[in-house]
Amino acid sequence: MKSYRKEIWFDIKSRRELINITPKVKDCLHESGIKEGLCLVNAMHITASVFINDDESGLHHDFEVWLEKLAPEKPYSQYRHNGFEDNADAHLKRTIMGREVVVAVTDGKLDFGPWEQIFYGEFDGKRRKRLLVKIIGE
Repeated sequence: MKSYRKEIWFDIKSRRELINITPKVKDCLHESGIKEGLCLVNAMHITASVFINDDESGLHHDFEVWLEKLAPEKPYSQYRHNGFEDNADAHLKRTIMGREVVVAVTDGKLDFGPWEQIFYGEFDGKRRKRLLVKIIGE
């Protein structure tokens, strides 16, 4: 069995951002040479998420509105975590959206359903962030 590992770094310009990382993950799969196996993609930050969904701008807006209703950023004073930092909402948003995805690898391709894409969701950005791609198989 082969194993492949790569960190992908991002310069996040705003507090919240959704990035379609599918092309980067496909590049990793190609680099790995693995044809059959599993691909794990996970956020390496406690205020970020990796999830699978449709790449549609209206849906991305809906995520933002929905997450802000569930865990509003402000007022910062509503959270006990917010003392030194002001990112309690980002921790909660990450919990809702999830930490990682696992995608089957079949015939050297990510085995997706229709419209599925992989996203990195950042909820406390404005700095450099990373994710991990780990692929195992033959």
